[in-house]
Amino acid sequence: MTADLEPQSRPDLPPGSPSRSAAARVRRAIPFLVGAGAMLLAVVVWNALNPPPAPLTGRDVRNEIASALASQTPAPPLSEAAYDAVRPSLVLIETNGGPTSSDPGGGLGTGVIVSDAGDILTANHVVRDAASIKLTFADGSVTGATVTSQQPDQDIAVLHPDQLPQGVGPATLGNPGAMKVGSDAFIVGNPFGLYGSMSAGVVSGLDRSYTDPETHQVIKGLIQVDAAVNPGNSGGPLLDRAGNVVGIVTALINPTKEDVFIGIGLAVPIDAAGGGAGLPPY
Repeated sequence: MTADLEPQSRPDLPPGSPSRSAAARVRRAIPFLVGAGAMLLAVVVWNALNPPPAPLTGRDVRNEIASALASQTPAPPLSEAAYDAVRPSLVLIETNGGPTSSDPGGGLGTGVIVSDAGDILTANHVVRDAASIKLTFADGSVTGATVTSQQPDQDIAVLHPDQLPQGVGPATLGNPGAMKVGSDAFIVGNPFGLYGSMSAGVVSGLDRSYTDPETHQVIKGLIQVDAAVNPGNSGGPLLDRAGNVVGIVTALINPTKEDVFIGIGLAVPIDAAGGGAGLPPY
């Protein structure tokens, strides 16, 4: 009799029994459980090798802010931009006095180019009695000049250079009516012959009057500033905060009669300076 070699089912677990079904589900779940365990192990290893950054402290925040502020480059001051705008148009004026001059040894003043043709505005008293006039431009070139127009009641004169150097141009003229008490005010000129000097202050008064001590001419409608004015500044530009010419320096006031600044300078508004000298409106 031949033995039956076919596997026999367990007589105690008939097909379809709950125990047999549970065992099958366990066998099917084993690959998933192995994969999940491997993933969990990978996460644990990654976190161990790449720990999260430490939380920021108050000191860290302060240090970052200080570093950011230190890297910022501050904008240039308004005075620097105003100076750069007018300097190419600035002129040093040197005169030799004529026979009626109160200063026969010569005088100093400032002018500013106001037209493409090279017309130069200055104070009339700078060139009033001059026998000869010498101009020095921003590039250092030197030439003579002639007076083409004078308006004594505004203390304004117009000069024309014998030769106009290349590369120089007119300054930008502004609106003096926009100047208020407290507005920024810059004066650029050649005090004591020191070319291209700048002083800064504010408009300290409007519609002032001044009497020329030599001619006794009364000049009205002047802008008063506390930016320094000294001998050699006369005829130079008064600038607003944008570097536009809003006036022509005409005088300083000093009750001691010394020719040095004590806090009050006066300028002819540019609209009166240009119109009074016979130039077209600016």
